[in-house]
Order: sequence, then C-alpha cells, then structure tokens
Amino acid sequence: MKLPIIAYGDPVLKRKGVAIEKDYPDLQQLIANMFETMYAAHGVGLAAPQIGLSIRVFVIDASPFVDDDPTLKDFRKVFINAELLDEHGEKWAFNEGCLSIPEIREDVNRYPDIRIRYVDENWVEHEENFTGLAARIIQHEYDHIEGKLFTEKLSPLRKAMIKSKLEAISRGQVDVDYKMKFPALKKKR
Repeated sequence: MKLPIIAYGDPVLKRKGVAIEKDYPDLQQLIANMFETMYAAHGVGLAAPQIGLSIRVFVIDASPFVDDDPTLKDFRKVFINAELLDEHGEKWAFNEGCLSIPEIREDVNRYPDIRIRYVDENWVEHEENFTGLAARIIQHEYDHIEGKLFTEKLSPLRKAMIKSKLEAISRGQVDVDYKMKFPALKKKR
C-alpha cells in the first residue's frame, strides 16, 4: 500500500525515532509498504518518520545509481534500529533531494565512509562498512531517524535562500505526483 509522505514542517520529522522490538506489529507489511511508497515516489530511500512513524526503520534501494557505481546493482536493504558507529574520510559534496522536501535539491557535504550496526527485516544483526553513494544514502536516511533533515546541513545563506520554498512546501504549495500530508493543511481542520 502506498502511504502518504509527510512534508517538511511536520514535527514528526524533527523527532528522534525510538528503537523497536522484533514483535513490532505488522513489521513485514510496514516494510513492504515503505518500499512501495518509495518506488511510487521515485526515491532511493525512505525512513519511517517520513510516513509519520517515530521509529528507527528505513529502507534503501540504491540501484538507480548503478551507472555511477556498479556495486549498487542489487543494493536493496532494510535498516532497523541502526546505530552509526563511525564516519570518516574527506567530506564530499553531492546534490541531494528528499521526498519530504520536493522540488528542492542542494549540495550536501557528507563523509565518504561509514560503519553502521543494524538489524535487517529478518532480525539478523549486521555491522558493516559502506562507501561512496551507498554511504551517502544511508547517512541521509539515518539523519531522518535522528530527527534531522538535509537542509540542516546547509549554510545559513543557503537556508535563507530556500526558506520561502520550504514554507510553501509545508502549506502544500508544491506539485508532486505522489501522496503527501502537509502540516499547515492539517492544522486548518
């Protein structure tokens, strides 16, 4: 089932997600819905806060970047209760977007190498290193479960320059081809 994506400005996007247990209700269905929602919105990652849940779950399918990095051919993963253990290397800029912040793309500096601990959808624990675009996508989604958005990594000048666009998004004044929930519209009801 395709779920509505929560737009910029909703408090759920600023809350740190809580860890879940293996018996979290309908977890497998939630994961399937998250992938379906992400694909319908043409995303490469989706975190639970983006569908209104303050839990530490995110999904990734980096295969659209296979032309840039052949190792991403079948890079489809579920991260539950992830903990970023290390980020290192010389930060590099890459133009990022976010399904919760449509029509805004900005260059964001991130570390090229990370180490992360997580459990997958079968509740198998992993501790892995990731590099390049895979590391970047994971860091972006990890930020979501920490209550952070990529716009917070921008310079004060860039933030000021996109402020009116961000406010328009929260009011629903944006053209998207996927379902969204807008915080300003929710308050009017």
